[in-house]
Amino acid sequence: MTALQTDLSAFQAERPRLISIAYRMLGERAAAEDVVQDVWLRWDRADTGEVANPQAWLTAATTRLAIDALRKARVRREAYTGPWLPEPWLHDPADDLLARIETAQQAELALLWAMEALTPRERAAFILHEAFDTGYEALAGVLDTTEAACRQLVSRARRKTRGGPARPGSAPEAIMELLAGIMTAYARGDIRQIAALLSEEVVAISDGGGKARAALRPLMGAAETAQVMHALATRKPPDRVPDLVWMNGRPAIGILDGGASDFLMTVTPAVDNPSRIGWIYVMRNPLKLPL
Repeated sequence: MTALQTDLSAFQAERPRLISIAYRMLGERAAAEDVVQDVWLRWDRADTGEVANPQAWLTAATTRLAIDALRKARVRREAYTGPWLPEPWLHDPADDLLARIETAQQAELALLWAMEALTPRERAAFILHEAFDTGYEALAGVLDTTEAACRQLVSRARRKTRGGPARPGSAPEAIMELLAGIMTAYARGDIRQIAALLSEEVVAISDGGGKARAALRPLMGAAETAQVMHALATRKPPDRVPDLVWMNGRPAIGILDGGASDFLMTVTPAVDNPSRIGWIYVMRNPLKLPL
């Protein structure tokens, strides 16, 4: 095997993990792919014979490039029309093993959204430590700081992500039940039934990106959210029943016909009452919907 083949083999073995890190950092699939492609170019130019631990080298390179990319992305997102939501990652549970492993490493959308409150370095420390079991000594090397500073970054990130209305890590069955309930209530146009499924602290966010109709701010609380959902339900009946899909490792519903009514939606149980919805994610932006 040539040196190039050896380098490529080492990189390809780590690629799913690197994509997962970059996607969690950026919330965008194409941007994550760009970061990992840049990592490959750097790996290809590096003197890899001197690299004792390829995984550590590639993880550090991916994280640092993702931090830079996130800083630039946040400047662009300041001019975004309406709320910005992370791009969904659709997959088929029947896909091959590698695809399932890669998808299983993706963060839930509720947690990705909560991580928008973190600084880029807090986000990197939180992702590597919590999702990839990176120890503080290794984390200090990646972020070029001290172990004590890394502990502080992770601690701050935990506090910031813990205060949201949603319960990340919920079982798919619980999400499926809530989705079925809200769609039944929506189809009936029953505002009381809709409200009964929502936590008092529910947050509903729709992302149209200025390219599809969506609320220009998050809906806050059960009363406002139920009222808007009821108005939509009674204004125009859906063209067809949405399909059940798997998105970021969790159940979701959507219509993906390539038309103006396309959407993806998922929910997350409330922290204080898992039988009610705490967070609603609706993607309408056609640029973020799967083709």
